[in-house]
Amino acid sequence: MSAPLPDFHLLRPRDVDAAVAARRTHASSRYLAGGTDLLVNMRHGLAATASLIDLSGIEELNRVGVTTSGVRIGAGVTIAALAADASTRRYLAVLQAAQSIAAPGHRTMGTVGGNLCLDTRCIYYNQSEWWRRANGFCLKHAGEICHVAPQAARCHAAFCGDLAPALMVSAAEVEIAGPDGRRKIALDRLYVEDGKAHLALAPGELVVAVHLPARVPPSAYEKVRVREAIDFPLAGVAVALAAAKGAVETLRVALTGTNSRPFLLQGTEAFAGKPLDAAALAQLDKLVQKQVQPMRTTSVPAHYRRLAAAALAQRLAARLFAEPRSVA
Repeated sequence: MSAPLPDFHLLRPRDVDAAVAARRTHASSRYLAGGTDLLVNMRHGLAATASLIDLSGIEELNRVGVTTSGVRIGAGVTIAALAADASTRRYLAVLQAAQSIAAPGHRTMGTVGGNLCLDTRCIYYNQSEWWRRANGFCLKHAGEICHVAPQAARCHAAFCGDLAPALMVSAAEVEIAGPDGRRKIALDRLYVEDGKAHLALAPGELVVAVHLPARVPPSAYEKVRVREAIDFPLAGVAVALAAAKGAVETLRVALTGTNSRPFLLQGTEAFAGKPLDAAALAQLDKLVQKQVQPMRTTSVPAHYRRLAAAALAQRLAARLFAEPRSVA
């Protein structure tokens, strides 16, 4: 039986500035979007807070709009609405990632910003309070060691959001609001490699929107998971590849589910100007296997997740290269 939600005070600001002000006034508060992750963690005793700041009534967060430089997606746009919006169809990896998230009910409630700020996960963390107490609390919550890597100085819980890698290969930027105003950064800079504190947000900051450029290479996203519905990715890969005259023009690869952050694969610029032949695919395989860091954070062996990530990267890259298109 699920534990009841603890008592909390609900705040309903009408705009972003009011939300940021409420967060500053109520220091222990948390921002609430769809709640598909946060409310579950609250029931498990993993996210104690006296106040929740409900963002659902903020119109700015709930819009998708075409701009002179591309597309702006509000952080409060639901996953279902993102997948159905015609202005995002040319970003195929983003569409595929959105369509693959959990089940229809989750996509109806879950939001873009929520998926980007998804808490990291681990078999020692995402359990009931009594289970965690019986087995010893972990470094991520109330404990002093990481059960996955007891000698490590940091938490190894894995980030498992689907949208981040798809947006990264599409050169997305994220708009952030906070006590010091607004700023915009490349999406990959939103994350750091620490399962306990994986978001590079200052206290009180809020993800407001994602900005996608107008011209992007062809892209695709795939993942592996235990079940084809509901489960988080054990490994998820997005690839953007433009090719012409039998050679790669640009190649970007991003991964999720294996590390404490989603990340862009380093070294892919070396493929530019070359055919994506068997030797190149083998090189891509080595790059992925070297840079992913799967640990014993799921019920599936870490080495399987490493091999799966590399295989997905090769398969998607080969598929996009076989249907060459330039940046559109």
